[in-house]
Amino acid sequence: MTQTQALTKTLVFPLDVQSGNESLLHDARLECRRVFNEVLRLNYDGWDWDEIEDVVEQNADLVQNTAQRIIDKAFDALNNYYDNDDWGRPWYKHETFPLRMNYGEGYNLFLEDETVRFRISAKPYNHVKGELRGTQDQFNLLTQAMKDDDWHVGTAEALCRNGREELHVTVTNETAEVGAKTAAETVIGVDINEDCVALAALTESGIEDSVVIDYPEIKEERHRYFTMRKRMQEAGQTTFNDVFRDKEQRFVHDQLHTVSRRVVEWIQRFDSPVIVFEDLEDMRDDIEYGTRMNRRLHSLPFAKLREFISYKAAWQGIPSDDVDPEYTSQQCPVCGHTERANRHKKRFKCRDCEHQDHADRGAGVSVAQKWLRKQEDRNVPALNTLPQVRKWELRRQASGPVDGPTVTHHTDRGHQTDGVSGVSDQSTGRSSGA
Repeated sequence: MTQTQALTKTLVFPLDVQSGNESLLHDARLECRRVFNEVLRLNYDGWDWDEIEDVVEQNADLVQNTAQRIIDKAFDALNNYYDNDDWGRPWYKHETFPLRMNYGEGYNLFLEDETVRFRISAKPYNHVKGELRGTQDQFNLLTQAMKDDDWHVGTAEALCRNGREELHVTVTNETAEVGAKTAAETVIGVDINEDCVALAALTESGIEDSVVIDYPEIKEERHRYFTMRKRMQEAGQTTFNDVFRDKEQRFVHDQLHTVSRRVVEWIQRFDSPVIVFEDLEDMRDDIEYGTRMNRRLHSLPFAKLREFISYKAAWQGIPSDDVDPEYTSQQCPVCGHTERANRHKKRFKCRDCEHQDHADRGAGVSVAQKWLRKQEDRNVPALNTLPQVRKWELRRQASGPVDGPTVTHHTDRGHQTDGVSGVSDQSTGRSSGA
């Protein structure tokens, strides 16, 4: 059983500029930066947003719809700032800003023989022309979007990355087939944290497998960049503040793409899966931890990682859903006893049945159980034992991420697991010290 939904994908093409005016793209991105910064400046000066839009658009040396795109981008950043209780104030950009364009207005594409030509309106009545380069898979999707009535080509961004001009084009399949949630056979409970994501695959017969994917570098790099920006602000050197912030965002963005790919690859092993997340939409509004913890909480990439996982899974026909996150981290997946004292950091020990586990993996199991309870005529299996916790770690190194269990031997209750926590005890049905 499947259902249709619109799915959007971003395709990346290096540009082979053949019109001899490549510098126009750089000039246009400088003007985009000026427009973005001007919107912020007028907003902080107390201008009405309707007035800002009219004045900035009129003075912009850009194609009209491109100027509107940049203005909307600035307003989105401000809206996000105000929605998050004045956290994450948008700062003025010092680097060039991507040239955002509508298809058929700011840019156009043309199929010619076995290639695709482009025309970008960098400035009014000034076009940059040439051919797209890229992989055959990317060209196949773009060609389908240009020819098929069920697809369409959307907005694009012209930007320079690592000294190379690129065009990032969005394409949408309006009738993509995605599996029906209610027909799923395997429930993948997901628990997203600051430094890892825990996955647990549950069926009505029991737990199939689980894994914890660590991404410590995201937390480490975010803290490093925050420390550098804070020191520069204290020294009154704010010139490079945005540069460091942009570098941090790019690093986190790339890391989350890597993590989400690993997650979806793991999920695809199971029969007819549905991915279940905790609904954390209102989490930031309900919790007040103080300045330091609020900074960390508001900047955590929960929503972004969920978006990446759902998006990549949907393209593979895998649906997503969510459940109320209340008590999922405190509830014992074996006996159901719920108590705050059950969890201490990454260690879970039930105060009732004494089941021990990796706390995040246990939360993933609880998420899957909660989703099954919501469904009609679905059985929630009794869990007397959980499989050994496997951990993958994503780090930038030549050997790549660790792809296998951190501990490979069976452990007895009370046995020290070489400093690694949350490994299930196969002989007793309880997990060793978490």
